[in-house]
Amino acid sequence: MDERPETELISIPATPRVSTPEILTPSGQRSPRPATKPSSAAWTPTSFISPRFLSPIGTPMKRVLVNMKGYLEEMGHLTKLNPQDAWLPITESRNGNAHYAAFHNLNAGVGFQALVLPVAFAFLGWSWGILSLTIAYCWQLYTLWILVQLHEAVPGKRYNRYVELAQAAFGERLGVWLALFPTVYLSAGTATALILIGGETMKLFFQIVCGPLCSSNPLTTVEWYLVFTCLCVVLSQLPNLNSIAGLSLIGAVTAITYSTMVWVLSVSQPRPATISYEPLSMPSVSGSLFSVLNALGIVAFAFRGHNLVLEIQSTMPSTFKHPAHVPMWRGAKVAYFFIALCIFPISIGGFWAYGKLMPPGGMLAALYEFHINDIPRGLLATAFLLVVFNCLSSFQIYSMPAFDSFEAGYTSRTNKPCSVWVRSGFRVFFGFVSFFIGVALPFLSSLAGLLGGLTLPVTFAYPCFMWVLIKKPAKCSFSWYFHWGLGWLGVAFSLAFSIGGISSMVTQGLKLKFFSPN
Repeated sequence: MDERPETELISIPATPRVSTPEILTPSGQRSPRPATKPSSAAWTPTSFISPRFLSPIGTPMKRVLVNMKGYLEEMGHLTKLNPQDAWLPITESRNGNAHYAAFHNLNAGVGFQALVLPVAFAFLGWSWGILSLTIAYCWQLYTLWILVQLHEAVPGKRYNRYVELAQAAFGERLGVWLALFPTVYLSAGTATALILIGGETMKLFFQIVCGPLCSSNPLTTVEWYLVFTCLCVVLSQLPNLNSIAGLSLIGAVTAITYSTMVWVLSVSQPRPATISYEPLSMPSVSGSLFSVLNALGIVAFAFRGHNLVLEIQSTMPSTFKHPAHVPMWRGAKVAYFFIALCIFPISIGGFWAYGKLMPPGGMLAALYEFHINDIPRGLLATAFLLVVFNCLSSFQIYSMPAFDSFEAGYTSRTNKPCSVWVRSGFRVFFGFVSFFIGVALPFLSSLAGLLGGLTLPVTFAYPCFMWVLIKKPAKCSFSWYFHWGLGWLGVAFSLAFSIGGISSMVTQGLKLKFFSPN
């Protein structure tokens, strides 16, 4: 029999004080915990469950508390969710990821508005055109980062919509007054512009494909607008923002493809003999000034999509350990890399190919006017068809905030989710209201300038103000001065660009009225 002392028989080897091994959280992800915790680490509701606190507790209780800590960290248990959000199309589904974020941001950030950028260069010239485009790109990328960071700026609260963040920053009433009109106007205005360019492009596509064989009883431009609107209404029956991720992917791919095709086809063809790169001038000084302001408004409108940033981010799950801003910013960076690859070549290449001869309709109109007989008909028809697909996809994501607002009003009054028929009715109503607005305002380039002016604060000004009011940097510090100055500069540009857009619309309206051959 073993003669060792009893104490030696029952002794248990001491556990070295090293890092706690990985645990498997209830969500199925491995969650390692560091051995030591910096004294400056931020406090969380589960920070009291530390190895020092657990040391005197028995192993079964320790396992329970450690697993509870991992569960609470994964689930983000203090985030307060509005039950009504489960009924609304933006927040109905929260299974988004970085890929969805890239698709949505790219679909929202590049599209038909890039095709009219050479029109702005015709009024600004080489130097001011490239400079204004570069400044606008860097400015809007910074404000995009601000919005991504402010989505969960307050612990336990997610600002799922742009208006909600504005209310948190400016107050309940002022936030609604400042943000509701431009965001709704941006949705409706962009939908209107998409109907205009989509319908006109479908008409040109039909003329290219059919040629002289389809000259008998062709559809009018307004009838093509109606055809495009009906297609948009059919696709708008998809229930929520995550459900249109496939459409956003199609819109992103088609936008990159036709943007590249348009500028490559333009620069590969001989330039017009009378081409000139001198900025266009008007008979009067005031007319020239308004034209320049309208051109800058077109540049501002080229960078759209900030009214959708928080909505896209709200479709992602968010926890203490895996906040939503990480995949959102990762997807946004990829999207805006491709956006830069689209807008800069199309602006520079388009202006190089056509100069100040650029038609008001943009690159598609220039291709059709100058190279209809030089480019193979099938290749030109493909580019036009890709534009149609992109407009159909972009209509869905830009209409989603309007759908969400309609359904929010309905559910708040009835305290029940929208039925299929009610939801379909809202979307049909919005589609045909946009159609009637498009028929009444068929001024594409001028509409782009006006939209850029009126919605510029949403992209360039409000995020800077909201950063100061929510993050509260030290008064009179560099950050304080920088954000206030950038915000007020954006407001000043908004007023100037809006005046230029309205003036250009009035001018073109008078030309159509008094100088039309009919």
